[in-house]
Amino acid sequence: MLRELTQQLRAAIALTPEQVNLAVQGLTSESEAVEAKADFLSALAQKGETLEEITAFARALRALAVPVELPPELRQQEILDVVGTGGDRAHTLNFSTMSALICAAAGLRVAKHGNRAATSRCGSADVLEALGIPVDLPPAEAVAALQAHHFAFFFAPRYHPAFRHMAPARKLCAERGQRTIFNFLGPLLNPARPSAQLMGVPRPELCEPLARVLQGLGVRRGMVVCGQAGALWLDEMSTVGETVVAEFYHDHAHAVSRLAPSQWPLQPATLADLQGGDPAQNAQAARDLLSGRDRSPRRDAVLLNAGAALFVGGAARTITDGIELAARLVDEGVVTRKMAELSRQA
Repeated sequence: MLRELTQQLRAAIALTPEQVNLAVQGLTSESEAVEAKADFLSALAQKGETLEEITAFARALRALAVPVELPPELRQQEILDVVGTGGDRAHTLNFSTMSALICAAAGLRVAKHGNRAATSRCGSADVLEALGIPVDLPPAEAVAALQAHHFAFFFAPRYHPAFRHMAPARKLCAERGQRTIFNFLGPLLNPARPSAQLMGVPRPELCEPLARVLQGLGVRRGMVVCGQAGALWLDEMSTVGETVVAEFYHDHAHAVSRLAPSQWPLQPATLADLQGGDPAQNAQAARDLLSGRDRSPRRDAVLLNAGAALFVGGAARTITDGIELAARLVDEGVVTRKMAELSRQA
């Protein structure tokens, strides 16, 4: 079946939702050859994935995930995820993860979905582990943490076991220099099904289509961002250059805009100011930034991304209000106390 679908893609014919379901069956089957899976993923990327295809893949893969049952009282609240696709190769600090911790300190329920590093030196799971915060909780424990502590990490390999059958094909595509749909599917597959999401992507043209995918998957409040830093684009809000933003709230129409760092009282920054290192280095940077000890330009990058997340999660009326709230939470020690509380679970 994968070979037939590959031929269709090479003829530039999009897949129907039913064909996407068949493709996912093939990609997760142990009987399909790795080369056939890689050829399919390459053909799909070379054709260019449509909104409908991305949404159908996300739905099919969500259906295969380990289920997470949230109690009704928790489901009635806003559940936020702050996540980047990775793949920008800028090796910045873990701004999404630090923003998520600030949001939890603000009282938002944060279900953080992520993994270890793939294209960077330190992924969200790596830095949280280095901070002593549990990253591999089974579903019941993760839900309990979300209830009790307002933060839980949903480690992608634990919740998506079917991915192990696709890993060799993805590796083969990477060796060929070919990106695949999985480069931006990860943030769409949070098993906790967040109702609000701030998502960073590495190319500005992805912002609007992936915002539409998020809305199609049931997210009520969403923002997809891509920030400029010289010749590079970052999968986060940028204090170096403009940020392309696609956003929606409930059933309101999408809005796409470009936001300049000069709109806020932020310190000027360069890409070098924002770059990190290995998990130990990024964890120490997080401690310094989230305690208020680090007042360098990287602090403002944290506050900007956290401000946007607080706005998306409904804790702030505007990004500006969110920046001010994030600064107070950091400077008053609230975030440090939240991190200590989370590390005691380990």
